[in-house]
Amino acid sequence: MLELIAPLVVQNTTKIVALSLDGLGGLPRPETGRSELETARLPNLSALAAESACGLIRHVAPGITPGSGPGHLGLFGYDPLRYQVGRGVLEALGIEFDLRPGDVAARGNFCTVDASGRITDRRAGRIPTEVSVRLTERLRGIRLPGVELFVEPVKEHRFVLVLRARGRRGVLSGRLSESDPQALGRAPLPVKALEPKATATARWVNAFVAHARRRLADIAPANMVLLRGFDQLPKLPRFPEVFGLRAAAIAAYPMYRGLAKLVGMEVLKTGGTFGEELATLREHWDAYDFFFLHYKDTDKAGEDGNFDAKVAALERLDASVPDIRALKPDVLVITGDHATPSVLAAHGWQPVPVLLWSRYCGADPVTAFTERACAAGSLGILPSHHLMPLVMANALRLTKFGA
Repeated sequence: MLELIAPLVVQNTTKIVALSLDGLGGLPRPETGRSELETARLPNLSALAAESACGLIRHVAPGITPGSGPGHLGLFGYDPLRYQVGRGVLEALGIEFDLRPGDVAARGNFCTVDASGRITDRRAGRIPTEVSVRLTERLRGIRLPGVELFVEPVKEHRFVLVLRARGRRGVLSGRLSESDPQALGRAPLPVKALEPKATATARWVNAFVAHARRRLADIAPANMVLLRGFDQLPKLPRFPEVFGLRAAAIAAYPMYRGLAKLVGMEVLKTGGTFGEELATLREHWDAYDFFFLHYKDTDKAGEDGNFDAKVAALERLDASVPDIRALKPDVLVITGDHATPSVLAAHGWQPVPVLLWSRYCGADPVTAFTERACAAGSLGILPSHHLMPLVMANALRLTKFGA
């Protein structure tokens, strides 16, 4: 799609806002038969859906559960099966770590294990960021021969581990399995090499985990670490150059800032609340053509299995829709990077709703922003990386294909 789009791009002054509600999609609550979106009171989203073209987004393939990285890459127009990036790289870039070619980065969680070493909480109760900062200081004391280790706090229970070979390019490999079984009641997994070149890297990572276990043994609830998303810095086509847009990203969580930075968007400094994100949007409205705006609360509640909290997060977001519309964007897209059904308390494989509003969208009969309503919309079930061409067309930023 990127190769198709780039030659068709034409300049215009139209403004685009792409709002990603992280973990947007859900599943019905057994007691009521209604999902979080169907339970929430969403007058502004419903009114917007009635003026929009609606549908469902499938991020990877039927039955495949996307992570936040591939979920957002698809929304940016990148086929997530072709452009794959490990979560560790995104977290490192998101905290503005000086990640260098050849480094291997991993996303880390502080977690809780019981006396037998089995995981009882993958997020250690979502410890405050200031606690995570103190714990990463403990882990920075770990030394391993032949490799430099960097341990950096991110947000709440999250941290980044970076390995850098001392003076030798090409020694490390990001082709590693993960230590996080992503399930409770199981012990963290040993990290394994997925190619022969990664054998030494796997050995160093497992040595780090062993040291971390000993250094955290007296800490409650964060007495162990989980590692996933190993990768090295890739080269991706740059979003502003492909789409001819002055593109800005507004996100409170580091990983999403890292993803935007990786594809070449300018990452704007903002506060930790969505209200502060909206203030940043207003402040920079005249300087950019395209704004990626991220909302985290829906995913956080879904991963905690808290149906009511996710409903409340949706209602808070709905109350902000008039503030976005007041800026009069020419194209407004609202969707999500994946489903996080509260009944699963995890990412899901289900398609998520999408609405696309513009003067030219051709509104359909959909009048509610829910999974079942949007399934009947004119956009149908759309591969995620097909969304940006529709956005560009509605922004009058594409010329015709062929003679």
